[in-house]
Parts: sequence; C-alpha cells; structure tokens
Amino acid sequence: MTGQIEVVFAGFGGQGVMTAGQLLAYTAMDEGKQVAWIPSYGPEMRGGTANCTVVVSEHRIGSPIINNPGAACVFNRPSLDKFGELIRPGGLLLINSSLIDVKSGRDDVTELLVPVNDIAIRAGNPKAANMVMLAAFVAMTDIVSFDALEKMFREKLGSKKKELLEVNLKAFAEGRMLAEKEKAGGKA
Repeated sequence: MTGQIEVVFAGFGGQGVMTAGQLLAYTAMDEGKQVAWIPSYGPEMRGGTANCTVVVSEHRIGSPIINNPGAACVFNRPSLDKFGELIRPGGLLLINSSLIDVKSGRDDVTELLVPVNDIAIRAGNPKAANMVMLAAFVAMTDIVSFDALEKMFREKLGSKKKELLEVNLKAFAEGRMLAEKEKAGGKA
C-alpha cells in the first residue's frame, strides 16, 4: 500500500459490515499505519442500514470524513445505489452479486462482482459473507498483509466462537482466491 486508501463497507445491519471495517482498521493499526474508522447506523440495528468508513494511510490523516471514497464494498442494493456513485474515478467497487443483480453502470471504476453470500454458504455459515468481502477487498488493494489480517481475525474473533473459526477462515480464503484470480486477469 502506498499513500491513503478510503473504503466504505455498507449493507443492512446484521451483515457484518462493522466487523469487517473494524478488522481492517485493527490490522492496519497493528501494522503501524494511521487509521480512522467511522460507523454509521440507520434507525434500526438488524435489518436497518449500516455502513462504516475506514481510512488507512501511511501518513497522518487530515480528516476522517470522506465524501468521495476510493473504494466501496456494498452488500445490498440500497448500498450500491447510495455509495456506487460516490466512488472517485479510478476507484474500486466490490458488489455482493449474491444479493445485487445489477452493476453500477460506471466505466471509470474497477468493479468486481463477488458472490459473498453464496461463498459463505458453501463454506458452512451464511454469516461469514463479511469475511469473504473483506478478503476480496484486501486482495484487490494490498492495503494490509494477509498474515496480519488472519492474525487479527484469530485474535478478535477466534476466541468468541471457536467453532466458527474454521468456517470463517475457509470463507476468507475463498474471497481472497476469487479476487486474486480477477486481479491476475482471470475470470472470477
């Protein structure tokens, strides 16, 4: 990673967007980077809207408020409608193609369709969709190292639900593999 990367994780409450953002923020801090994490909730927790912005930089962050982020990971259609148009030209947009059946319509951003729910279900737990998306984002951006991210994942989540650790790690690996294949120029 060079410079600064801003990303919005957005979806319905309960889809794990806050957890994905926190894991990214904790990992970046552990690697010595400057970090800002800003959550935003709709009026309801489960089923309502939720998003968080994560800013990761090698330098001091002037303002954590970002109007036009460099990337977005959207988990549902309302999030695509809201954040898809805000991405800066040249940015990155990851779309949960399990729940969103359209593209952004933009040709000035890199767009990756990631069937996060389908991958999570195959891995053994539909709630692991956020780990699929986080891994795909990290693979596309190299914002943090995978070793550090997996270490943080095990530290923050592994002790709470040990029985789900392997399922989440499997989902994580699938998301990474899909994005790395796309980044290398293959069809995902």
